[in-house]
Amino acid sequence: MPFDYKKEYKEFYLPKNRPSIVTIPKMNYIAVKGKGDPNDEDGEYKKSIGLLYAIAFTLKMSHRVGHEIDGYFEYVVPPLEGFWQQDGSADIDYAHKENFDFVSVIRLPDFITKDDFDWAIKEATVKKKTDFSKVELMEYDEGLCVQCMHIGSYDNEPETIGLMNDYIRTVGYESDITDIRRHHEIYLSDPRKCDISKLKTVIRHPIRKR
Repeated sequence: MPFDYKKEYKEFYLPKNRPSIVTIPKMNYIAVKGKGDPNDEDGEYKKSIGLLYAIAFTLKMSHRVGHEIDGYFEYVVPPLEGFWQQDGSADIDYAHKENFDFVSVIRLPDFITKDDFDWAIKEATVKKKTDFSKVELMEYDEGLCVQCMHIGSYDNEPETIGLMNDYIRTVGYESDITDIRRHHEIYLSDPRKCDISKLKTVIRHPIRKR
């Protein structure tokens, strides 16, 4: 049975639909940075997703093409995630999505090294005849956060964020969103296949003691 990060680390990927505080350890990701409206069919965000999944699956299937990774085990590719910001502000204006700065990421198993990542970039570039130079290897230590499962449209996220902000105030914390510690989303549903009212998205914000 392939290792499934969502099931093995439910505290990070399957929170309740009420706010809770969690400490996120250091993780490795493949990442693509960009700007613009995520709903733009020809925009940077949609292109970033294709680039990420191509590298993620090249690494997952590496053993089938003769690239041996030390410590490799069968695993399910973790869900797509995104770090979002607008003009360096802690607040997000959902009416002006064209102003988004984003970092799209997919978590990597710890056994994947920089050499394995470099191999995957070269392998995918040759096989898919695509430029993968925007894909980076990223290490991120997210630390202390508040998170909550949001169910429904992305445009309704302010309601869930409001609950999160109310909760952290009552337990002595405050938001710590900065240029480095950003609004974070983990996408558990595919919007192309799921009714918008049933979309599941983990929303996570960095916090600090008030």
